[in-house]
Amino acid sequence: MKRRITFARVMLPVVIMASGMQLAAADGEGLQVPKVVEAGSALSIPTHAAAKGVLYIVSPAQVLRRNVEPGESVAIEPGDLHNAGHYLALLVSQGTTDKAEFDVVAARQPASVNFLAKPSRLPVSRPDGISGVAYVFDVFRNLVLEPMPVSFQLSDSAGGTQTRSVTTHNGVAWAKMNSAPKAGAAQFQVSVGSVAEKRVVQQVPGDPCNLKMSGQRSGQRMILETAPVRDCSGNAVSDGTIVTFTQSYNGRSEATVDVPLKRDVASTELPARDGSVISVATGVVLGNEIRVGEQR
Repeated sequence: MKRRITFARVMLPVVIMASGMQLAAADGEGLQVPKVVEAGSALSIPTHAAAKGVLYIVSPAQVLRRNVEPGESVAIEPGDLHNAGHYLALLVSQGTTDKAEFDVVAARQPASVNFLAKPSRLPVSRPDGISGVAYVFDVFRNLVLEPMPVSFQLSDSAGGTQTRSVTTHNGVAWAKMNSAPKAGAAQFQVSVGSVAEKRVVQQVPGDPCNLKMSGQRSGQRMILETAPVRDCSGNAVSDGTIVTFTQSYNGRSEATVDVPLKRDVASTELPARDGSVISVATGVVLGNEIRVGEQR
């Protein structure tokens, strides 16, 4: 009966030990590697090797291989170590393997910031209605975990400005802002050092306030029109907002007309039936009533 042999894929450190080489008893005896290295930095690693060998530098994201000459240091060029994480250095020489472990951390200088601003559209005068989150990265796209000051600034169309200063925590900073009393586009900006990103937040009028209607009799018809519809901060409510006119008689609804706002007002006509009551509303906001036959 034939036996089937399967070859498994193994990582580089396992291959080295499987070829008969032993790890040094003490980590890093022949390697002098700093415990922490900044991403992108140049690095010189003294090896004290008595013979030619090979230096492997292994991390989850990259592997470097460098030839080692007796008694010489190994030069790591700027940018060679660019992925933040935990690294293992393995020096293979004369059938033995020496090892050392170290960490590569993000560069201290921020190079970019990912900025999320929500929502992109909201009503005016909402406390803490706008939120911003910033993620700070170095030039190699490593999240900068060192605390860094971040400035959030919201500038509205009326010239008002809100500012929040926040320190990052594990590379992230966040802040909340109030939407302005005046409708319009607001500029929401985050800055870290010399790096800045900007988003636009559209602030729209809120719910209508103080809805008022006037009526004028013309023969057998009532001509009805609202005053300019505003929200509670005085902003003109958006055209297209539906205004409902309702006519009732003896408590029973007889006619209902839905009219969109046009240039801030809504107008319509209803039968001029004496004794009937005409009311107006938009959304949950109720306006005044007119009793037909009592106009002066």
